[in-house]
Amino acid sequence: MIVAASLAMMLAAAPSADAVGTGRKEFSKCLSAQTQPALEKKLSVGDFQSAIKSACADKEAAFRNAIIAQDKADKMSDAAASSDADDQISEYVDKITGEYEESSRPN
Repeated sequence: MIVAASLAMMLAAAPSADAVGTGRKEFSKCLSAQTQPALEKKLSVGDFQSAIKSACADKEAAFRNAIIAQDKADKMSDAAASSDADDQISEYVDKITGEYEESSRPN
């Protein structure tokens, strides 16, 4: 009985975890897809950041919403959940921006 209850609880939590994982994967994939075209256009770092913000806005929103929903399900406050989403999104944007900056430097 205890095992069945534990399994039911894990299965109930799985869709949210999947939403976060899927959101993370899709957002990351969108960010990465912007790199090569931006390098070919020789965009400045600022223009690259604007381009990824625009191109990946829907993926970012889905990722943000999934994180917030999961955090709230884990009993986080609205402010803490929003801050966590901001932090996670910033990490991905900072990472891809750093990679772009490095790739766009003259050899």
